[in-house]
Amino acid sequence: MILYPSVDDLLKQVNSRYSLIMLASKRAHELDAGSKPTLESFESVKSVGQALEEIEAETVINDPHPEIKRARIKLQEDERKNQEELKTKELETRIRKEQKI
Repeated sequence: MILYPSVDDLLKQVNSRYSLIMLASKRAHELDAGSKPTLESFESVKSVGQALEEIEAETVINDPHPEIKRARIKLQEDERKNQEELKTKELETRIRKEQKI
């Protein structure tokens, strides 16, 4: 049983218990995967408790269009990979030029 934040307080942020559970679960998985927390400190040491604290603080919301969010995240990841590849190619080119000199 969770004591903080209370379910009543959480249901003010999310319209149903099902949506609350789904949002908390997804956010806890994101935190476990290394996503940056939206709060400076937490009372809970577990990711589910931290997710619930973020929901109560209204720093995490239930996205009405998760497919758009997934597409945006994929684009950001692809862009990050492209940037890394570009940096690697630039470094390789610079090394080759220095070796020829």
